[in-house]
Amino acid sequence: MNNIFQIITLVSAVCMTILILLQTRGASLGAGFGGSGELFTARRGVDKTMHQITIILAIVFIGSLVLGIVRG
Repeated sequence: MNNIFQIITLVSAVCMTILILLQTRGASLGAGFGGSGELFTARRGVDKTMHQITIILAIVFIGSLVLGIVRG
């Protein structure tokens, strides 16, 4: 049973990392430090869906960690 939580934790962590890296706002190094100079707009389309999936994966990740520790 503990292996299931470990697999869920690992898969959700990898998927969440990939989705976070795909959601970059700017292409330059300065964009990472807030110097991109672009306005923040509402998320639409694929960007909104990726954001929502990232939140769900974060909840699954934290839940699997907690359940793995409690049942561990």
